[in-house]
Amino acid sequence: MRTSHLLPRLSTLAAAAALSACAVGPAYQRPEPPTATAYHGSAALASRDGEAAAPAIADWWLGFDDPELARIVERTIAQNLDIAASQERVAQARAAAARAAASRLPEASLDAGAGRERQSLRSPLGEIASHLPGYERTQTLSNVGVGASWESDIAGGLRRGEEAADAELAVAQAEHVGVRVSLAAEAADAYLRVRGAQARVAIAQRQIDNGAQLVDLVKLRQDKGLGTLREVAQAEGVLLQAQATVPPLRREMAAQLFRLDVLTGVTPGMSESEVIATPVAFKVPAIATAGGPAELLRRRPDVIAAERRLAASNARIGVAVAGYYPSFSLSGVLGFESLDASKLLTASAFQPAALAGLHWRVFDFGRVDAEVAQARGANREALLRYREAMLRATEDVENAIVGLTELENQQALLTQEVAAHVQARDAAQDAYRGGAVSLVEVLDEDRQLLAAQDLMASVHTDDARSAVAAFRALGGGWTLPPAAQVAAR
Repeated sequence: MRTSHLLPRLSTLAAAAALSACAVGPAYQRPEPPTATAYHGSAALASRDGEAAAPAIADWWLGFDDPELARIVERTIAQNLDIAASQERVAQARAAAARAAASRLPEASLDAGAGRERQSLRSPLGEIASHLPGYERTQTLSNVGVGASWESDIAGGLRRGEEAADAELAVAQAEHVGVRVSLAAEAADAYLRVRGAQARVAIAQRQIDNGAQLVDLVKLRQDKGLGTLREVAQAEGVLLQAQATVPPLRREMAAQLFRLDVLTGVTPGMSESEVIATPVAFKVPAIATAGGPAELLRRRPDVIAAERRLAASNARIGVAVAGYYPSFSLSGVLGFESLDASKLLTASAFQPAALAGLHWRVFDFGRVDAEVAQARGANREALLRYREAMLRATEDVENAIVGLTELENQQALLTQEVAAHVQARDAAQDAYRGGAVSLVEVLDEDRQLLAAQDLMASVHTDDARSAVAAFRALGGGWTLPPAAQVAAR
């Protein structure tokens, strides 16, 4: 390194002793990015009429007014293995933070030992000592001592390391909360898909029953000479078509039930009888978005984790900058050492020692420069990740709002369509009995009615799933502690 580069740095180190009460590196300031006062789709969301009142965001699943849904979500939170694993990651991060805090404290140790040796007469010491009176080749050396050491944190590098570890603990806690939020929503989604499949199976079964009655009617007309074999085949074909829609729905139901079992930490197949036995009773609640995007950024676990990563990276800059400054250490030992164990704890065997140390990477500034540059680059990256997390969070909410409101618009139209098809099908069937229309018209109305009813049941399920997605996007599923401090629950 050139002298012109070294001298300015050395001049800044002259005040190192004054740094004992502060820490090098930039002081962290939480970014305050500009946010909109309301969501783009908030007006559309406010105009919808929920089937139930808006629930508290912390336990949104209660808003669906379905005891079975509430039981499943709460069981998932209590028993899910991913949540338990994330809790262990929090414990590891807490231990790392405790270790970082302990690094600023003095260390103490107690050591004792005893060794027995038969000395070689050919060694340098043996060659000399063997000629002295009273020499014994076999010797026992005993020692005992208490030692202590302490490294002064002049530049504050250890303090910055502690700050970084604390921030990383908060990251682990936020990620734990995020796992909880995601899995609660995933369990609700699986449950609603089971209920959706159940509803669609019920619709198909009603259509099957109606189709069977139509087949009987056509056969009766054939027996009386009013119908043809072709009409019987057509009616039976429509009946088989309705029956063929059931196996895929049962497959979907089984897959989602198995998914629920895994989410609740039990063997697949355990919850089927319990869930199927309960009636389909969920309601799609209203959703409150009070506070807007600003509140979202305070409670979304992924945004909180990104902000804490930014804080940790900022502290790591201080750790790297501390490499420019010297570090001092003090250590001492109060011990005893003796060849005669009976005289080990005597004044003559007392053997104290003290040591003062200085470590300074004075000729290693090239590496320190690189470490600081790397830390600053990581901090800039963390800031970009934080901004991206905020944008992604808002995008999730906007998408959920659009999905929810548009599905409900579609459902309202489908309700009218189904009512029209029911009226047309009944009229066609009555006309067929009277011989006014052909069977083709009746079968066509049956197909359209089945398709409309099936789609309406599917949309109603998707509407409820969109509500779950909205609660998830809003960061629902945990209690926001004071000052938005993340705490694992």
